[in-house]
Amino acid sequence: MWTSNNDLYRSKAASWHDYLQVWMSPEKSEEEDIPEICRREALAWDFHAQMVGEEVMALLCEGLGLEAGKFKELTFSESRLFVGTCYPSCPQPDLTLGLNPHTDPGALTVLLQNQVPGLQVKHGDQWVNVKPLHGALTINIGDFLQIITNGEYNSVQHRVLATTWEEPRISIVMFLNVVKWKGSGSYGPLPELISAEKPAVYREFTKEEYFDNFYSKGLDCKSLIDKLKL
Repeated sequence: MWTSNNDLYRSKAASWHDYLQVWMSPEKSEEEDIPEICRREALAWDFHAQMVGEEVMALLCEGLGLEAGKFKELTFSESRLFVGTCYPSCPQPDLTLGLNPHTDPGALTVLLQNQVPGLQVKHGDQWVNVKPLHGALTINIGDFLQIITNGEYNSVQHRVLATTWEEPRISIVMFLNVVKWKGSGSYGPLPELISAEKPAVYREFTKEEYFDNFYSKGLDCKSLIDKLKL
């Protein structure tokens, strides 16, 4: 699907970008539906981004004292959305943003960007530039992972500035998220991470709540997290 803004009809204002969106899993798009000019690359990116994401998730599990394969077992990388985003040169960058401030709703995001700057992350009260490094990947933790780790890992607020660079900014992204919800149809902090010393910070939420929160409004920061705080 080629579109301008994911939240074009839900946000108060459009941002300055266009993007190509392809579902890679669990309901994979037909190969012929992927533009031929980037079909081979999109399929290769799906394979490698999933592999990187699962390696990072294994390290995050170990950091929590969980078995390395815990997140993979819980299918946290089996819903995958490929997004290729183009941020064209903007004649009046002071009047808009390339992408509005937000946190990613899913578990983990794997990002490859070209050498055109613009990405910023929120650190305290300041926006900090993320300098593009050739060959480097950027990993974002999403709201879903913050909730199920009971706040041990925090989703990162980020945005993209509009710029007057002649060369467009290009980012290739893979969003990783859960496929199989628990038998109860809900998710919350993992029981292994809750104790008398560290009680649950968030309540459980249903699949419907999760998707309704995302699709009922424009991109924003930690709105689901704020709703689920105990």
